[in-house]
Amino acid sequence: MDTRFLESLIAVAEQGSIVAAARAQGLTPAAVSQRIQVLERDLGAALLTRRANAALPTRACRDLLPAMRQLVAQARALELEARPDTAAGIFRLGAISTVLTAFVPDLLHRLHAAAPALELRIEPGSSAALYEALTQGALDAALIVEPPFALPPDLVSLTLRREPLRLLAPEGLAGHDVAGVFAAVPLIAYDPRSWGGQIAGRYLSDHAIAPETLCELDALEAISKLVARGIGAALVPDWAELGTSRALPDGDLYARKIVAVAPRLPARPACLRAFRTALRAVWPDIGDGLPPPIPAFSRAGPPAR
Repeated sequence: MDTRFLESLIAVAEQGSIVAAARAQGLTPAAVSQRIQVLERDLGAALLTRRANAALPTRACRDLLPAMRQLVAQARALELEARPDTAAGIFRLGAISTVLTAFVPDLLHRLHAAAPALELRIEPGSSAALYEALTQGALDAALIVEPPFALPPDLVSLTLRREPLRLLAPEGLAGHDVAGVFAAVPLIAYDPRSWGGQIAGRYLSDHAIAPETLCELDALEAISKLVARGIGAALVPDWAELGTSRALPDGDLYARKIVAVAPRLPARPACLRAFRTALRAVWPDIGDGLPPPIPAFSRAGPPAR
């Protein structure tokens, strides 16, 4: 079935007449009418009720229109996907929650300015889950915590932010050091199974601090709210929307890195170049590094400790 014929039928349904649909599509009324006749023959049903100066969709046509629109949209998406040098179509981006709330709205705006025909589709999740989706081809890029291992050669990354580790403690414990804080209240742990939480766990281990753990969460916003209620303390990265917290003397040594990760050889390099342009508008200090390869990302730096 030729989706161009479906486009003509949809145009008639929207315009209310074959003449108006033909004008909108730059065709003759005879050509549009012929396309409709072919569809009616292929589907074995009348699709239009023709009147003197109008053509209205039949009941069968109205029932089929949603599926027809979907087929036309999918065909257009396939055409865009087949044009690697055109920044158009759907760009699937994974993002962890703190990046999603703080930066993705601006990134969406910048990406639309750089590539108006590109549709950004956001997939939230943990760093590990988004990394796995990227390796399986389900994402075009991901904004995640730097993996605690070296990237494979078919992936590249660009460091966007460094977020030093900080202490979140109830107001009444302002004069205590880290060990004193956790002697007074339990730990609300940044999930030690998450990549960012492993950094906080390493800090406690390196400083021989073994607090009582109240709970484990891979949700920094929720951890911050729990600490504000005075029921525990936490070690968290200095993410963009972090409220009142205390700097650690060696917190920079335990910084969480936020990176953009993408395939080294993407199927649609123009889309990734547009994405990089948007990244640089949001994070102007990330630097250029080496001349970019096809995906316009710099080579990954050394793995996290």
